[in-house]
Amino acid sequence: MQPLTKRQREILDYLNDFIQQHGYAPSLEEIGRRFQLSSLATVHKHLTNLQEKGFIRRAWNRSRSVELVPTRTSGRSVELPLLGYVAAGQPIEAVAGTESIAVPDDLVGKRDTYVLRVRGESMIDEQIRDGDFVIIEDRKSADNGEMVIALLNGQDVTLKKFYRENGHVRLQPANPTMKPLVVPADDVIIQGVVIGVMRKY
Repeated sequence: MQPLTKRQREILDYLNDFIQQHGYAPSLEEIGRRFQLSSLATVHKHLTNLQEKGFIRRAWNRSRSVELVPTRTSGRSVELPLLGYVAAGQPIEAVAGTESIAVPDDLVGKRDTYVLRVRGESMIDEQIRDGDFVIIEDRKSADNGEMVIALLNGQDVTLKKFYRENGHVRLQPANPTMKPLVVPADDVIIQGVVIGVMRKY
């Protein structure tokens, strides 16, 4: 499932609630009134986006023909803060953002969870590509082999696999063309552990 915008999530929740209450879908007009959208074309566009992302099905020739596509979970999502970028490659300066992004609730951790957008290709063998969103659980320690967000020398942030080795930390990329970073353990602060990944197409 691809992530939804805040408005798409609101419309999906409305469709869900309406269908549960009435046993049929709202009309385009009802959706437009609910969200104060004066143009039915705008409503239509939102529904088309939901359909393309796999959340609903529609018959093109009938009104009230929206069906919700059952998802593996309740299909509910949680708005998580999107806190900027993390480098999968050379470390980049940590930049905080103020956006948020809807994440399926089965990808949300037990602790504080947030999302970072990946820049670079160092984790491609873990199926994490440039532009993907990684879901991070806010933890200050990690086990060997976990994928972490590591702060180096208090300023640069990078996404790598974490290994503790006799007084040093090896931050291992998942890309055969890149070398691991081996640094003194004191120079690395773990900021979180990757618990999920999402991709927008």
